[in-house]
Amino acid sequence: VQLQASGGGLVQAGGSLRLSCAASGLTLSSRDMGWFRQAPGKEREFVAAVSWLASTYYADSVKGRFTISRDNAKNTVYLQMNSLKPEDTAVYYCATGRPSSALVRSPRGYDYWGQGTLVTVSS
Repeated sequence: VQLQASGGGLVQAGGSLRLSCAASGLTLSSRDMGWFRQAPGKEREFVAAVSWLASTYYADSVKGRFTISRDNAKNTVYLQMNSLKPEDTAVYYCATGRPSSALVRSPRGYDYWGQGTLVTVSS
């Protein structure tokens, strides 16, 4: 099983990036997908998730700016990030699992993780 995250980079504040996470070795259509991020010296935090039924969940800090989506035919999940802020700077990780509703925002709800892609937002 492999999750390959891509699309990170350096962007100015107010700019946009689109992250992708392609899966191999498993079928995502019956699994929830999540994006988490970890800034230097901080704990990994929830960003967004999309359930296998296409329900979406967002952290308050990104609501209205980020959009998570999935393409089951391509076994890929995306995170469109708009109006980026310097505080969005972090390594972004995609993950998949079958979390309960109580764990959809917790790393404990996910059993496979990608390697991370760095997003740097300059002020």
